[in-house]
Amino acid sequence: MKKFDHFSSNLDVLARAGQEDLDNEFIISGIIDKFSLQFELGWKSLKELLRYEGRAVASVGSLRAVIKEAYAVYDFIDESVWLSMLKARNDLSHIYDGGEAKRMVRTILDEYIPAFLRMRTEVLRLYGDCLDAMQ
Repeated sequence: MKKFDHFSSNLDVLARAGQEDLDNEFIISGIIDKFSLQFELGWKSLKELLRYEGRAVASVGSLRAVIKEAYAVYDFIDESVWLSMLKARNDLSHIYDGGEAKRMVRTILDEYIPAFLRMRTEVLRLYGDCLDAMQ
């Protein structure tokens, strides 16, 4: 599945964020931008997986509905973390303070990246053999 391939390759970059200079405002901005892209790829991958599973929400559901359905179907989705990511993604355009941006990066590093990594591991475990067939 192309979306999941993009999710995985973007995650490889984002997962290295903690190794960067977290006092550099360009690095902070880049991590936040990468997170936003990662979130988009994540929920769209979940939507495709739900479509594969025959779930109606994949055809008509909103982003929030897809997250809620994914939580119901997959035990590796922590609904509170994913809804927190959704809120964070929506709030990103309103971060004007450097301290707030640093707090967001800390949350990305401590909570969101591990959730993305867990998703990748479990999707590969559950669907590894048939991911390429999902298009």
